[in-house]
Amino acid sequence: MAIDGRNLQILANYCAAAADAMAFTLMRTAHSTFVKETEDFSCQIVSRAGLAFASPRSFGAPWYGGIDYAPVLALIDDYQDGDICITNDAYAGNVATHSPDIHIWKPVFHQGAIACFVVGHIHNTDVGGAVPASLSRSLTDIVQEGLRIPPLKIVTGGKLNQEVARIMRLNVRAPEQNWGDFNAQLASVNIGERKVHEIIDRFGIDDFLLGIESILDYAERQARAIIKTIPDGEYFYADYADEDGENGYPCRIAVTLRVRGDSLELDYTGSDPQLMSSLNMPTGGRERHPLALVGVTYVLATLDRSLLLNAGTLRPTRAILPPGTIMNCEAPAAVGMRSLTCAMSQIATVGAFALAMPHRLPANSPGGNSIINIRTVDRHNRIVVASLGPVGGGAGGTPRHDGPDGSGGLSAFLKNTPIEISEAEVPILFNRYGLVADSAGAGEYRGGLATLMEFVVSAPNTTVTARNRNRSVFSSAGAAGGKPGRTSSFLTNPGRYNAVGHGNTDVIACGPGDVIRIVGPGAGGYGPARQRAAQAVLRDWQCGFISLEAAARDYGVVIRDGAVDPAQTDRLRGVMAADDPGDHFDVGDARRNFEAVWSPARYALLTAFLAAAPVIWRHFLKHKVFAAVAAGTHGEQPLERQMDRLFADLRREFPAIYGG
Repeated sequence: MAIDGRNLQILANYCAAAADAMAFTLMRTAHSTFVKETEDFSCQIVSRAGLAFASPRSFGAPWYGGIDYAPVLALIDDYQDGDICITNDAYAGNVATHSPDIHIWKPVFHQGAIACFVVGHIHNTDVGGAVPASLSRSLTDIVQEGLRIPPLKIVTGGKLNQEVARIMRLNVRAPEQNWGDFNAQLASVNIGERKVHEIIDRFGIDDFLLGIESILDYAERQARAIIKTIPDGEYFYADYADEDGENGYPCRIAVTLRVRGDSLELDYTGSDPQLMSSLNMPTGGRERHPLALVGVTYVLATLDRSLLLNAGTLRPTRAILPPGTIMNCEAPAAVGMRSLTCAMSQIATVGAFALAMPHRLPANSPGGNSIINIRTVDRHNRIVVASLGPVGGGAGGTPRHDGPDGSGGLSAFLKNTPIEISEAEVPILFNRYGLVADSAGAGEYRGGLATLMEFVVSAPNTTVTARNRNRSVFSSAGAAGGKPGRTSSFLTNPGRYNAVGHGNTDVIACGPGDVIRIVGPGAGGYGPARQRAAQAVLRDWQCGFISLEAAARDYGVVIRDGAVDPAQTDRLRGVMAADDPGDHFDVGDARRNFEAVWSPARYALLTAFLAAAPVIWRHFLKHKVFAAVAAGTHGEQPLERQMDRLFADLRREFPAIYGG
């Protein structure tokens, strides 16, 4: 049949349904809660050239919808029918981007020739390494982050490579769980292969191959049409992770968005150098790496919900990813926490687009849920390694409605794990898992509320990890007069004599009776809070979302005897009406104070200085510069002279850096 508009849509639906079938198979047969409940996995069908053209439509991790498998496909010399390949090496093709993400791919043959590939990944709860769950910002090189599998055939002609399988099982903390998940992956690609054969039988191989390219081309045309609605110009936005390492300095992710007709450019120059921690992103400098462009995908899909999401969607966009920086690191840099950096790059991207379209896009989401994992023992003294689910915040308030609570925004399709399942599989007891009152940024449309998880540990030598801990210092920004969200916290034994606050620490040891409480950050509000309907504020109070004090302080709404007091509300709001919203984004006091010292001009000088140094020195030099600026030893001269003198002092102190 001809691949015209109608039949192209039919083919696209068939391909998406095949990807759905792969995902359902994986989700329903996986062993770990992180796959079967949180759904941190992906499934795609990719062209012979490696471009994804079909993905699940409503679950899994949509970060990978625009993925290009070409670099890893090329690392296998010869494909035969029945082969399945595997890798989790972040530096082999830059498709797998940290060790827990095990990617597999299978060629689909038709009459002796490859028609396409069926591919996918899962995030394993643990792949060995220095810490339970394998990931921590404290790790300094990728060797510490667990087992690495180079691209190879794990199945050859339908026969499993038992030697590699034994290595995989031997080097992880929960081998049966991992092997169960891996078998679910195998089932997923086998189902995908069968579904592709059914599609080819229906459409014919020629129309199937032509249809793949047409699907990609159609998504590109859609994306270009959306981009044309965005005002041409150059827009800059930056945001910060709280720390660039354990007890470190803030970590900057900066992007300059350039809109030119129907094309986009995202320039990440000005982002922090490659770090001696695990926040680095191994993009390989690829200008359409999906992790660098997730924010673009989200924005375009927000502006047109009919947009097809595949590799064609990203064709009008290119990213500039300077080498030796946090956005394009070099081996052997640790990369386990690249998901936090990716989340912050999404916030920066959406922020830049919001400056171009301030009345179409929301305030900041918190970015980066804390993924809570535990390593403990059960009553039979068997080791248990499990994910307890994400703890994060909601989405930013929008120009038309409140941000969703507890999720949304940049959370993709990832889901929470019901506490009944966690308690059945892990020897802990939950005290609370729910939303946090007064955590959302105030606004005409408030931000989404944060979540809270609190549980009691029952065994000694237990380790809890909270991957992606962030926003305990810098708030999620409000927009258009809206206020920032509340910051996060991580506590052991809250309210007791032995209470400990952990800040952004992401790995803690605990024992029987210890209470662990993780509170996520709230999202920013949109629009002046005094303009929020008083009845909406009353409803928030009735639902337990805000306190009486916050209703009066943040919204100017006085509630007495369960009802709004109109006179007192008018009085308070009359005072609030004099507030000047200032810039489009209200980034909060912590960031304002930081940027009063680390202005864009000072950061630009730092960026140029670090770019001239060898990669291995950059994180060290950044810390030396930050410490000198904090000490004020070069503060008696104009900014440029201050920094020039500081840099000259460092060159003299470390002449080996520059060949001296």
